[in-house]
Amino acid sequence: MDKKIPDHELLNRAVRDFGRCRVLIIGDIIIDHFIWGTVERISPEAPVPVVNVTRENLLLGGAANVLNNILALGGQASLCGVIGSDIMGDHLIGMLKKTKSPTAGIFRTDDRPTIKKTRIIAQSQQVVRVDREETSPLPKEILPEIEAFLAENIHDFDAVIVSDYNKGMISEEIMEILRRTIKERKPLPLICDPKPERIDRFAGATMITPNNHEAELMSGIRIRNVEDLDRAAAAIMKRLAPKALLITRGEAGMALYDNSGEVMTIPTEAREVYDVTGAGDTVIATIGLALAAGVSHEHASILANHAASIVVGKVGTATATAAELMEKLS
Repeated sequence: MDKKIPDHELLNRAVRDFGRCRVLIIGDIIIDHFIWGTVERISPEAPVPVVNVTRENLLLGGAANVLNNILALGGQASLCGVIGSDIMGDHLIGMLKKTKSPTAGIFRTDDRPTIKKTRIIAQSQQVVRVDREETSPLPKEILPEIEAFLAENIHDFDAVIVSDYNKGMISEEIMEILRRTIKERKPLPLICDPKPERIDRFAGATMITPNNHEAELMSGIRIRNVEDLDRAAAAIMKRLAPKALLITRGEAGMALYDNSGEVMTIPTEAREVYDVTGAGDTVIATIGLALAAGVSHEHASILANHAASIVVGKVGTATATAAELMEKLS
C-alpha cells in the first residue's frame, strides 16, 4: 500500500536545512571531458561523422560530480578517493580547490591514470565516448592511508555516500574499513549508489539506490512489470538488509522499499528529457543531504526525484541548485 506523500512545506524546510549538512563522498573520482562541435559532412575515409570542434571543457565526474551536486544544493562535502599522479590529476585538484572543497582525502598513485571520460557532442547529441581508465584493485599500500583518513575525519560528517562506478575504488576491503569506522567512531547514514558486481560489499547500508537495470542484475530477476519489480526488491532486501532500497526507473519514476515490507511509488517529475548524464549522482547527492538533515527515507526520495527532474532537462554533466529545487517544489 502506498504511503501518503508529505506536504511541500516539509520538503522546503528540508532544503533550507541543507546548508548545515556535511557529507563525505567516497568512490571513483572521474573527470568528464566534453568536446562540443557541429557535424556538416561524413568522412570520406569511413562512414563516420566529421565533428568540427567549437569548444571543450573539463567537469567533475563520478564521485566528484556527487560532490558538485551537494555543493550546488547548498551543502558541504568532501571527497575520498584515488587519482593518478598525472596532469589530469593536477587539473582535478585544481578544480576541487576552486570549489573550496578539502582535498585531504584525495590520494595519488603512479599505478593508474586519473579516470577521464571524453564525450564528443554535436548538435546536442553524443557522437562517441572515449574512456581512459585502469580498474584493477587499489595498491595495498594506499588502504592504511585511507583508513587513517576516515578514522581521523569521520566525526566531521553527518552522512557518508558511496559512489561506485566499478573503477576499482569501492572494494570489499574499502567497504569493510568504512563500515568498521562508522560503527566504532560515529554512527552515520551510509548511502550506496552501487554497481551490481559483488553486491555483498553493500550489505547493511542505510539506503541503496540502484537503477532499474542494476536492480535486475543484483536480483537476477528481469523486471517487466510491477510484480517483477516487487520480487526483485524483495530479493535485494533479503540479501543486503538495508534500511531502505530506492530503485530509480527513468520514465516510470521511483520505487522505495523499506524493511517493513511497504512500498512507496514516486511518479517522475521530468517533463522534457535532454540528457540523463549524471542524474544518478544528483539522486544520491540529494538523498545524502536529506538524510544528513534528518528527514525520512520517503522525504529524501521525493526530494531526489524533483532534483533529478531538473538535471535531465539540461545537457551535459549538470547539477540542480537549492533555488531550482525550491522553485520546483512550489
